[in-house]
Amino acid sequence: MVTYYDDRSVQVTSTAVTVNGDAYPLAEITEVWHHRGSRSWRVLAGRGALGAAMIGPLVAAVIGIAIGVWIDGSATVTVAIIGGSVLIGLAAGPIADQLFEYFDRSYARGSRQREVWIRWRGHPVRLLRTPDALRFGQIYRAVQRAMEAHHPSPR
Repeated sequence: MVTYYDDRSVQVTSTAVTVNGDAYPLAEITEVWHHRGSRSWRVLAGRGALGAAMIGPLVAAVIGIAIGVWIDGSATVTVAIIGGSVLIGLAAGPIADQLFEYFDRSYARGSRQREVWIRWRGHPVRLLRTPDALRFGQIYRAVQRAMEAHHPSPR
């Protein structure tokens, strides 16, 4: 038996697809397809907030430097304002690194629900519904490979 995919709730083997304990033998599956839902505005708003959070310290640093140059204060005050602004700008690096990681994960998870469907014993059955784009792709491709191996197409 070949295992194409295996996690805590989905297992795709050369004999069956099992989802949450429900087994669907490949011999009884005639078709596999997917459906993509609409975009989640919540996810997109979260990405926008991450982008704003990445830019925020840099904008604050630029504004601080502009204020330090613009005000007609003593050299000590000007240097203190500009120095503090530069430190804020430098702090943006490690913060941006963390935020880029969250941003990257957001794209891996996706911004919409995805579903894997099969035709089992002549009836459509939804195997899986997930917002996780990476997991969806792995499972969908595993089911396709298992079907191709079990039902080879005529040449």
